[in-house]
Amino acid sequence: MVAELARVAARELGRPVGLLTEFGLVFAQSPEALRLRLADVLEDASNELPGIARLALQEARLHWIELECHIASCDKRIAAHVRSDAQAKTAAQLAGIGPVTASALVATVGDFKQFKNGAQFGSWLGLVPRQNSSGGKTQLGRITKRGDDYLRTLLIQGAKSAVMTAHKRSDRISQWLVQLLARVGWQKAVVALANKNARIVWALLAKGREFDPNHVSVKPGEVPPIPAVMPT
Repeated sequence: MVAELARVAARELGRPVGLLTEFGLVFAQSPEALRLRLADVLEDASNELPGIARLALQEARLHWIELECHIASCDKRIAAHVRSDAQAKTAAQLAGIGPVTASALVATVGDFKQFKNGAQFGSWLGLVPRQNSSGGKTQLGRITKRGDDYLRTLLIQGAKSAVMTAHKRSDRISQWLVQLLARVGWQKAVVALANKNARIVWALLAKGREFDPNHVSVKPGEVPPIPAVMPT
């Protein structure tokens, strides 16, 4: 819902910008710049805007304001849902999963126990790379993009933000992400984090665990690493 409203708002934003350019009125390409200047442009009788263009711009501006009000209302309801829903609140603790994604995951999936494990959940979202086997070697290709497009897009977009700021955080996941980014590049790191977040969300909500950004996964039979001791 919010994503669709944002797309409509962006489309409405593009119309007045293009129309103003035709009449020699050019300024910074951003919603904030347009918001600050559009009202003044419409009221300025000295510019070359004809009446019909001025009317069209005014209608587009009013529609834009209406859409922003709808988006703000949706954001408030989503924030309230995350505050009141234990599962959504848990999911929102992960870097790369904001209120919109957390709320959408809980509302769409419902019972996370319907998936056998985190890998199956990631596969359902289409975040698992295709595997091509040849000569005994397995090569990973692009993600399958199966499953729910909306949830996958939210996780990918959130992961992009988390990858950009990973160097500012010191938890184990962020440290892993910084190393991964240097090794495999931007796009693969983003998809890897989106997939990891999906798996972590499944583990938290299907098994009722608490989120620990410094958690170290230990396979059966392995000895967990000894945490570093800070000098006193």
